[in-house]
Amino acid sequence: EGLRDTSPLWHWVVEPWVVALLLLSAGLYARGVWRLWSSAGWGRGIRAAPVVSFAGGWLALVVALASPLDTLGGRLFSAHMLQHELMMVVAAPLLVMGRPLAAWTWAFGAERRRRIGRAVQARWLASSWSALTDPVVAWCLHAGVLWAWHVPALFSATLRHEWVHILQHSSFLISALFFWWTTLGHDPRSGRGHAVAVAALFTTMLHTGALGALLSMAPSPWYSPYIETTTALGLDPLEDQQLGGLVMWVPSGLAYVIAAIGLLGRMLTRQQRA
Repeated sequence: EGLRDTSPLWHWVVEPWVVALLLLSAGLYARGVWRLWSSAGWGRGIRAAPVVSFAGGWLALVVALASPLDTLGGRLFSAHMLQHELMMVVAAPLLVMGRPLAAWTWAFGAERRRRIGRAVQARWLASSWSALTDPVVAWCLHAGVLWAWHVPALFSATLRHEWVHILQHSSFLISALFFWWTTLGHDPRSGRGHAVAVAALFTTMLHTGALGALLSMAPSPWYSPYIETTTALGLDPLEDQQLGGLVMWVPSGLAYVIAAIGLLGRMLTRQQRA
């Protein structure tokens, strides 16, 4: 097959199913927050700050998945990397901080909420959730997904087959959501939880930085489909790959560091109060 995208370079891509999922998630969240605040009072149950966080994460997903960046990512490796980092280190943590599960549950009536509550208590679902939200499992899952998809054969396949590209983006986002859930969604009163989260953030910064450094310092391009498309734009494929590696190495690494420092600050503040 040819490359994934042959549309104009700067073109708004509107995949109906992506737009439908984005609108559904936002609509359920807004309805849930409105019903919760109507029942408990303004800002109760879910404060305003998480709502703002969810809105920011949702907008980051829109930019990553339903904007000209998606088309550009089919032509430039650096744009593709920016798209991935928007999903994993911008959208995912903001969505987690937005407490979406609580809001989505409140989008339904009382009887349906009770049914949902009983359903999520099913043994297989509870055990699956417990396993996926274990800090070590979530860390390994996210790291494994990230490194595996940057193997040249797999990454190049995303440019030739749309279903592979969808699988890549889905696994990036889902694994990132579980990772950030274990670092930002734990019990804020648990000092051990903060310590584990800080360790996860720093080690993730190290291994993602290592992958970014490998991409930036590689002597030749890793992904052959980009050689043709980047050259056609009058750019150097190796320099494009180096720029993509820097996107993963520097700004994305900085996001993990900022999150870890924030958690350390909360730990120290709690200890001083104690």
